[in-house]
Amino acid sequence: MEFGTLKYPNLQSAWQHEALHFTPWLAENLSKLGEVLGLDLELESQEHGVGAFSLDILAHETSSDRRVAIENQLYATDHSHLGQLVTYAAGVDAGIVIWIAAKFRDEHREALDWLNRGEGTTTEYFGVVVELVQIDDSKPAVNFKVVASPNQWSRESKLKAAVAQQNSPKTEMYKLFYQSLIDKLREIHSFTNSRVSQAQNWHTFPTGTTDIGYSAVFTGKSNIRAEIYIDAGSSEQNASIMGLLHEKVPNAQDNFSETLEWEALSNRRACRIALYRSGSILKATGDEARVYEDWFISRLIKLKEVFGPHIASAAQSALLKPVPGNSGADF
Repeated sequence: MEFGTLKYPNLQSAWQHEALHFTPWLAENLSKLGEVLGLDLELESQEHGVGAFSLDILAHETSSDRRVAIENQLYATDHSHLGQLVTYAAGVDAGIVIWIAAKFRDEHREALDWLNRGEGTTTEYFGVVVELVQIDDSKPAVNFKVVASPNQWSRESKLKAAVAQQNSPKTEMYKLFYQSLIDKLREIHSFTNSRVSQAQNWHTFPTGTTDIGYSAVFTGKSNIRAEIYIDAGSSEQNASIMGLLHEKVPNAQDNFSETLEWEALSNRRACRIALYRSGSILKATGDEARVYEDWFISRLIKLKEVFGPHIASAAQSALLKPVPGNSGADF
């Protein structure tokens, strides 16, 4: 067997300028980074102002509802960027900080490890090397390598600290149920990058459009709910997004055995498109837990299949040309 030669092209051959070329590329490909880190990342903004400075990328981790500060370099790490990273993290109250560079100096990798070991903080720090790889004359491919991260014990400790005031037997049941659910959605269905569940009654997955997500929810009324949750603008804009989705998929109900509910929530800004069935976290054990899992998985996948291709265009249309009206409009 004949093998090719592995090459590592210079990063500047793909991105000549960090701010003008690499940052926009990364903003459009956060899912590639999220896949390596086990995070569901959605873009909030580029060159986000923090005082007199600018954070390269501000993102949102949908499964844990945390802000993510991302700083990148097309060369080796340096002390000034380490200081900027901490400043940005404080400035945006980041729960996750990601430093991307062509090469990590040992002292900077050790600094991130030290920050991850810190007591009294729930912030997680990741160091990621970005490189181009090529076999002979093939097209170059982007490769992310994690060189610093919170270890599993540290991550679990920080997450437990973040929900310490909420801990109860019920919240632990939520955590166990959703851990199994997201593992199946990730490993079998490639629906999410998320790897760690939260001790709460819902879990949200990205749609690719900021502030609109797919969610699996245990309600307070002995029901479970699979939904598209829309909170991307004002109440009028959110209602407009939902109305546009109704127009774009007029026969959506034909894809579901349950009634598809179009809910403009009068007591809040958001809207949702939802499916319900009976269920309770107190019954989510053994065979019943698997029934709930299967229901959530099939409905979330079907919601994505039916509405996913239209969400971005509906949001863009509604936010560019808001439609006046009452958020309680009946669709």
